[in-house]
Amino acid sequence: MRELILKKCNECGALVKVINDCHCRCGIVCCDEEMKEVVANSTDAALEKHVPTYEIKDNVIEVSVNHVMNNDHYIEWICFVTDDKEEFVYLKPEMKASATFNYSSGTLYAYCNQHGLWQTVVK
Repeated sequence: MRELILKKCNECGALVKVINDCHCRCGIVCCDEEMKEVVANSTDAALEKHVPTYEIKDNVIEVSVNHVMNNDHYIEWICFVTDDKEEFVYLKPEMKASATFNYSSGTLYAYCNQHGLWQTVVK
């Protein structure tokens, strides 16, 4: 199964989606430093929740993240990755942290602007 590969600049916070990663010694650079791969978490231990949860209804995946959606702390997007597709739903503060996708097996990702990338596998 394909996975979502993201790299982040520790200096300015730029986030890039990697389609084909650099395999030479230079890496992908931002602010004169190599960008670091963002590793997805899958276990919530904090009060605010980040791991996307889902229900399957009528061949549709209804995704939600039980998370605050304030101006300074929110889920920026939810993504569903399958073997042949990546679908993003971009969110804004005050919106509900939810998305709907056609059912397939794959991985759901949610990105918190303060706590990074979170994932759960859809079976």
